[in-house]
Amino acid sequence: MPSPQHDPPSWTRSSVGSAGAVEAEPTAAQVIAGLRATSEGGDDLVQLLSPEGQRVHHPDFTLDVGAEELKSLYRDMTLVRRVDREANALQRQGQLGIWVPLLGQEAAQIGAGRAMAPQDMAFPSYREHGIAWCRGVDPTELLGIFRGTDHGSWDPRATGLHLYTIVIGNQCLNAAGYAMGQRFEGKVGDSATGEATICFFGDGATSQGDVHESFVWAAVYDAPVVFFCQNNQWAVSEPTERQSRVPLYRRAQGYGFPGIRVDGNDVLATLAVTRWALDECRAGNGPVLIEAYTYRMDAHTTSDDATRYRLAEELEAWKLKDPIERLRVHLVREGVAEQDFFDGVAAESDELAARLRECCEAMPAPGPERIFSQVYAEPSPAVQAQHEELLAYQAGFADAGTPDGER
Repeated sequence: MPSPQHDPPSWTRSSVGSAGAVEAEPTAAQVIAGLRATSEGGDDLVQLLSPEGQRVHHPDFTLDVGAEELKSLYRDMTLVRRVDREANALQRQGQLGIWVPLLGQEAAQIGAGRAMAPQDMAFPSYREHGIAWCRGVDPTELLGIFRGTDHGSWDPRATGLHLYTIVIGNQCLNAAGYAMGQRFEGKVGDSATGEATICFFGDGATSQGDVHESFVWAAVYDAPVVFFCQNNQWAVSEPTERQSRVPLYRRAQGYGFPGIRVDGNDVLATLAVTRWALDECRAGNGPVLIEAYTYRMDAHTTSDDATRYRLAEELEAWKLKDPIERLRVHLVREGVAEQDFFDGVAAESDELAARLRECCEAMPAPGPERIFSQVYAEPSPAVQAQHEELLAYQAGFADAGTPDGER
């Protein structure tokens, strides 16, 4: 396959001519065109399934997918969305301290997650509930993070999924280092049996220094890492065009590795592109940057009010590109699935939501000493002293006869 890199627009090139004369500054129209390119799909968008549910030919990416795999992709996206909606409701009802919605990004995550091989490692941020699903992490294991009882209860080695990262962009440094280790240990060289790393972050994270440092290290050491940027158009309240004059995937050119933009609401295209990128990395041709062009249909988190910074018309326009509805229409159009299948998935979704709620409400509240239990692997005198100070503080309330509920 030819390299997916493309020449940047003329106004992004050097401002110094061959004779050393400084060329004219870009015109207002050129700058506006560049900004608009960051917020529109563009001709470079890889798509295999149109918003109307029709298969689209792409000269560089093909995907041989059967009826059962199509239905399983639909099932995964539907169940993950139901988990997301139930957890969102649980937070509103006081059962979770916060929740980070993925509504609208199901295709980007399920497509990328399903492209991974068992030996691969994923580094998520805090919104990758679909990736966790694909790596075999039960949705109930996510609850402790957002209820404030643990930092993640799954085994990263067994699942191939690192724990969630709250610090914006920090997981990219971790992923680059891990992938460098894969390179140093000779675990690359074969697209089938080699190992690769994939790192997930949002468009806002691309403005963080950690992400750029990760690109540098990964490029210099040919690290087998796929940088998977979910461009959901909004870094909390800042649109993408306030952060970059060029489409995000083109930033890879500056570091010397391929960048490619895929329709993040098209699960088939995302699967095909991510599978290709991971194969490249396993074969030793990494790194690769993927920009999954999608949209965050809900707020940034449950503590955010998206109506304060984006228009309802924008949201309504993106509803027409809903990733789950897109695949459902395709299944019906092609006669792949009957109503019984959709009814079965809906029933399974209800059961999963009920189990998630039951687990959340039954979670025991840990005591305040819990905050000291997993600070360091080995005992620490400083942490022990703080623990004892807290116990003494609590004992003072008990001596005064103050009920627990009134402290």
